[in-house]
Amino acid sequence: MADRQERKPLLSSSDDDGGKEYDEYSVGKAKTKHGFNSHLALAIAAITLGSSFQFGYNTGVVNSPEQIIQDFYNETYFDRNGEYMQPSLKTLLWSITVAMYAVGGMIGGVSAGYWANRYGRKGALLRNNVTAVIAGGLLGFSKMAKSYEMLIVGRVISGINSGINTGIVPMYLSEIAPISQRGLAGTFNQLALTIGVFVSQLLGMEFILGSRSLWPICLALTCGPVVFQLLTLTFCPESPRFLMLAREDTEGAKKALMWLRKSYDVEDEIEEMNFEKAAEEKHSDFKISHLFLHNELRIPLIISVVLQLSQQFSGINAVIYYSTSIYRSAGLSAQNSQFATLGSSMVNVLMTLVSALLIDRAGRRILLLLGLGGMFIFTVVITVALEFKDQASWLSYLSIVAIICYITFFAIGPGPVPWLIVAELFAQGPRSAAVSTATLVNWSANCVVGLVFPTLQKSIGMYSFVPFAIMLLLFFLFAMFKLPETKGKTIDEITHLFKANTE
Repeated sequence: MADRQERKPLLSSSDDDGGKEYDEYSVGKAKTKHGFNSHLALAIAAITLGSSFQFGYNTGVVNSPEQIIQDFYNETYFDRNGEYMQPSLKTLLWSITVAMYAVGGMIGGVSAGYWANRYGRKGALLRNNVTAVIAGGLLGFSKMAKSYEMLIVGRVISGINSGINTGIVPMYLSEIAPISQRGLAGTFNQLALTIGVFVSQLLGMEFILGSRSLWPICLALTCGPVVFQLLTLTFCPESPRFLMLAREDTEGAKKALMWLRKSYDVEDEIEEMNFEKAAEEKHSDFKISHLFLHNELRIPLIISVVLQLSQQFSGINAVIYYSTSIYRSAGLSAQNSQFATLGSSMVNVLMTLVSALLIDRAGRRILLLLGLGGMFIFTVVITVALEFKDQASWLSYLSIVAIICYITFFAIGPGPVPWLIVAELFAQGPRSAAVSTATLVNWSANCVVGLVFPTLQKSIGMYSFVPFAIMLLLFFLFAMFKLPETKGKTIDEITHLFKANTE
């Protein structure tokens, strides 16, 4: 305890800084003292493999068996009406099936902040497993009931489940990780998502569970992560920051931190949270309207929203949802298209892991700019290669390589960074509302892409990626001029940065 007695005195900025006070010594120690350990790893695994994995699984599960499920729609329609669907109706129904998942995500995402504040981060995630079980039942029994309506409703409910997860998981990860490990912890959210996409596409292969008789089982396996989460997250603590700043349970926050750090020496982190609490108490109670009325909140909200749009309007979900059909249009057989889709998903997993290892060293901003720039280049390459593939057979193979490179650059930055950034830019008071708003925007854009891309593809063919290329360029320029680096900074330092810039 001698080192604490030799501590530098509290340093106070002027009133123009919002009355910010901080203990420079404590904050410095809080940044570097604790590292990764088995308890923190268990908590991260419990929420990412139990929640983020589910999001990825439901995103990719309809990709490989797409044609078989469409045939089920057609056969069901014939049984009811004595005739098969018109191709336009089948395309519309399939677009709705894909897009309704995103509609559910919008509903879940906008309500995530409410559930996180009412039940806590851990409590809300555990309760959210009920929606996964309901969705799995509807999806799994839709073929037996000869009802594609059940399948569509199941997709909506699984979207609600994923929307709530995507809103709460980044908050929980940012609040349980030490500052020096916050980027790594946050990137595991995206890593688990990509693993979920890969597993769903692997199981969706026709020779595994993507056959005409087994595809409902493949869809129903969204219930699988529920069991894992109940067996793991139950034994993990609630977010220390939530306990300290929302519930005012200092003792509970200390116990949670000691469990997560595997150490009794957590006073510096408690002190840092006390400074944040004191800063919040100097302001009036937070209201959602403050996000839009105050510059120090509006600017980070705009950054968060634009980054969420960059993730979806980059075109990545058009590739994930429809990659099998894109590979077929490049000249691959149906089976080889499924293998190519699977290979793309594996690349996504591996490169997201690389991003997780780099993000606390290279920083969020550089990885996002690298990712957006690379995606822009390869979106152009994909468009050119697919357009002229009939004139040179090697261009078909170039388009496949370009899609893999495009996914690689997505995994480096635009995949993990937006979810991490939104949780870092806000203090405890506005964080839930900001994350809910950003999540709603993300899922809304997801819905637009899922609903519009098939029609866009039919209307303008290989030029359907041109709008994504234009938007990627705009997002790159925005990030270059507006996105600050948050690597290694406390939440208080990040929020103070915006206060200083608006004064």
